[in-house]
Amino acid sequence: MHKSLEEGANNVVSVSIDSVDNTNENKLVHVTGLADTKDILSDTDFVVSSTAIKLNRIVEMYQWEEKTSTETSKNYGGSSDTETTYSYDKTWSADLIDSNAFEFPTGHENPGSMPYESQELYADNVNIGAFKLSPALIERIGGEAKLPLTDDNMEALSDDEAWTAVIQNGILYLGDPKSPQIGDVRISFEVTKPAMVSIVSQQQGDTFTPYHAKAGADVELLEMGTVGAEEMFQNAIESNKILTWILRLLGIFLMFAGLAMMLKPLSVLGDVIPFIGSAIGMGTGLLAGLLAIVFSFITIAIAWLFYRPLLSITLIAIAAAGITAIVTLMKKNKGKTAKTETPPAA
Repeated sequence: MHKSLEEGANNVVSVSIDSVDNTNENKLVHVTGLADTKDILSDTDFVVSSTAIKLNRIVEMYQWEEKTSTETSKNYGGSSDTETTYSYDKTWSADLIDSNAFEFPTGHENPGSMPYESQELYADNVNIGAFKLSPALIERIGGEAKLPLTDDNMEALSDDEAWTAVIQNGILYLGDPKSPQIGDVRISFEVTKPAMVSIVSQQQGDTFTPYHAKAGADVELLEMGTVGAEEMFQNAIESNKILTWILRLLGIFLMFAGLAMMLKPLSVLGDVIPFIGSAIGMGTGLLAGLLAIVFSFITIAIAWLFYRPLLSITLIAIAAAGITAIVTLMKKNKGKTAKTETPPAA
């Protein structure tokens, strides 16, 4: 992705949105302007409509939520006792919580379905000057704002509804907002109005498609506001670096967790004497951490071997030094243990 973004930054061309220039066909272009639409989005269930790019209906239900806390205590002889405590709280949730999966569902039952579902409506026709935006770009336009409801929005509710419908602070409550009960529902709306956007994508006719770089990744950028092409690529490269480091750290953590579980039996055996078990547990945890770092460096080095060979070789050298240090430390500890166990000469 990094290579593809660099390639795009070197090839992008800023163009006018006043008209479509066919000489830029299939080129990576940068445009800035008002993303506008004349489409009217309507939610017929609640008589809500707006000339907008996006209209969101957000439905939440008041439900029981199960929470757990676990405490483990070690016993003499290597065994352990685990105690799990379950608690139940009431919360507004946009997702249906299945109370049948609760450990102790008695008295904490949730409804089996929601009377209304959340939904997102998008305009079919959104233009930036002479260009029409693709559905993928339309969905990436942000700037959502609350759309307050009024009493008129309750006209679509049937008179025989078993709800007490109340609008408070622009939100529709099916129930009492001051004292909600399990199964009560609240419904709010968000709307995305026309706004200034900046786009980097491949021109195809009067619309855009992702630019497939020679390095192998697709490039298509969108930012809110007026942003230059150079700045957009810098922001994308920085975001890509952050994502890469998040994945690296996640990989190191998962490798540490796997190694720690592999070494866990050693500390369990040592729990015959609790103090020794805890000491072994600390030692295996430290060893798992060191090995995770070393193995992760090797993995990252292999991934970088083609793109950045110098960095790859450096990481392999660091990993080799780490392995050497771990082996040396283990030999020293083994030597100290052997010396301690050797009886004195007669």
